[in-house]
Order: sequence, then C-alpha cells, then structure tokens
Amino acid sequence: MTGEVMMTSDFDFDLPNALIAQDPPATRGDSRLLVLYRETGRVEHTVFSRVADFLHGGDLLVLNNTKVFPARLLGHRLPGGGAVECLLTRQVSRPRGEASMAGAERSDAEGGSGSGTVWWEALMHPGQRLRPGTRTVFERLGVRLYGKVVGRHFHGRRTIKLWTDGGMDVLKAIDRIGHIPLPPYIKRADRTSDRERYQTVYARERGSIAAPTAGLHFTTGVLDSLASQGVERAELTLHVGYGTFKPMRCERIQDHVVDPEMCVVPTDTAGALTQARREGRRIIAVGTTSMRALEALAPREDGQIESSTADAELFIRPGHKFRVADGLITNFHLPRSSLLVLVAAFAGREQILHAYREAVGRGYRFYSYGDAMAIL
Repeated sequence: MTGEVMMTSDFDFDLPNALIAQDPPATRGDSRLLVLYRETGRVEHTVFSRVADFLHGGDLLVLNNTKVFPARLLGHRLPGGGAVECLLTRQVSRPRGEASMAGAERSDAEGGSGSGTVWWEALMHPGQRLRPGTRTVFERLGVRLYGKVVGRHFHGRRTIKLWTDGGMDVLKAIDRIGHIPLPPYIKRADRTSDRERYQTVYARERGSIAAPTAGLHFTTGVLDSLASQGVERAELTLHVGYGTFKPMRCERIQDHVVDPEMCVVPTDTAGALTQARREGRRIIAVGTTSMRALEALAPREDGQIESSTADAELFIRPGHKFRVADGLITNFHLPRSSLLVLVAAFAGREQILHAYREAVGRGYRFYSYGDAMAIL
C-alpha cells in the first residue's frame, strides 16, 4: 500500500447540505455515535452518552487540551474604510528587516501607548487589496487594535503586525474583540455561546484557531464515569492551526504537505503511554490531532516513549504503520480532506467510505458540531 499512488478524488463522498451541523446539540454530549470495528468492518449505531459501553478498564484515552482563542478579527482599512477580515493562524517572531516602532512612528497611526507589538501569520480578505504596507484597524467593545501588513504569501496568507494604542496588551485585546473562528461551512455569525460550546471541557492551553472537535462530545460526567470504570486518561497539547484544515489542492495525496503545528507531549503523558504499551493496553486517541501527535512520536524498541516539544507535520495517509494508537474517537470529516485521509489510513478507505454512506443514510450530523465516530 505504501507505494500505491492514491488520488484526492479517491476520498470523495456525497453529502447533502442539510446534514452539515450549523449548531451544537442543545446539550453537550447529546450526540449520536457510529462505532466501526477495524478488523471486521462491522458498524454499530448508538449515542455518545453510551461511549463507556465500548471502552474498558485499562484503556488510555489521550486528549488534546488545547484551547481555542477568538482568532477572527473584523475591521477596516486605513484610510478608505474598506472591510477587512483577518484570521490569525500562527504567532511569529519579528520578520527580518521589520523594525520595531519608535520615535515618530509611535503615533495612533502606527503604535502608541500599548504594551508591545506582535506579529502573526494570517489569512486575510480581500487578499488582492491587502498589499504590504496596508494599514488596518479592528475595533469593538471600546478596544482598538491596529494592524499593518508586512508580508504577502501564497493563497491569501499575510504576515501582519498588531499593536494597541490604549495600554492594553495585544493578546488581551484579541481576546476581547476577536470572534470565535467557526469553520466556513457553518453559515452563520458566531455567538457568545460559541465561546463555551466550541471548546472542550478540558481545554486549558490557549493557542488553537479550531477546536479538536472530537472532544466537544465529552462532558465532565462522561469523563468521571469512564474514570470510575478504570479508563485512564492523559493529555497532550497540539495547537490546531492552518495545517489541520489546509485544502488538498494536489491531485495525488502523496504531494500534499501539512503545515507544522506546535505539539507538546509532557513527561507524565509519555510515561502513561509507555506503561500502557508495555502492558498491552489500548491507547485511544480522542481526535485526529491527538492521533497525529501520537504517531509523530518514535517509541524505542523497549517501548519507551519520550516527552516531546516539537512541530507536528506528519501527514498520515494509507500505508502509514500505526505504532502508538489502537483506537480513535473522531467526528465526520470533509470530502477530499487530509483528515478523511487520516481516518481512512487507520480503518481502510473502503470501510470508512461505507461507514460514511451509512451515516448519511441515517441522517447523522457532519463536521465540527456534528455527531461522533469511534474506530476500534
């Protein structure tokens, strides 16, 4: 399978628009659950509140504790007033040749009494008008955040410098005025409630522009119930960035490149993984981000797994030999996406596409706010 050339079109499926979830369920965890058994291809249908029926004592759940921040900024150009949308994707260091603000530059037009300047990679719209040197302002709730485009890259990407003029820290200003970056297939504006619902109950480490959506189904009650039956859990952090949802624009999946995303596997998690492997217990990744983080690790021959802080850029596709994860809890993914390729690599392309067709036939809700799938 490793040498087989696979096309992006091999990972397509038909999905009625009506099945793309626009809102979370009324109550967190009130979702359906499709269970797919990898060895046989058998499918079961149940509800997520019964996920404990498919796990057992000794299983190790691995959760991504990243926290979504309000990365979508809405504002306008200076001067002119044309609307600008900016999705912050990755904070970066000062670009080479970009001077810090000082002297005459430190005016309300470019700097002021704010506490610092930060640079971000971002997706900006309308891209054709946002050339280097373009100035912007994002203003809401009495907070004003200034920007200046300092770099232009492919596919609408920009490097933007941000600062405030009112003494507020830039990151605090972003948290105050930013919007939750709901995926583009959710055809509505974000709401105040999305700040809580587009976040896992165990989110702690700020840094993601999209939720690790498999975790959205878990409630504290479900987690406590699993713990009481002996299901262990460990946490890692992978900050979800542009690399997770970047479209596969190539015809051959082998030509796709995943952008790096910061990943931290702490010492206690590495220890829990090592012990579970040595004892032959199942390791269940909660979400494709956790799966990518786990499979990027390099276990030693004796089973030892080391802690790690590194960029995760592994693209899991058919032919990948899974070395850490034994199971996956996930949502239903976009056609022709790298995430669909990942789950197909884990469970088999034909089995996944068959399960997706069955889910469509039974009216499952798809994508970020949709229903769940367990592959065991």
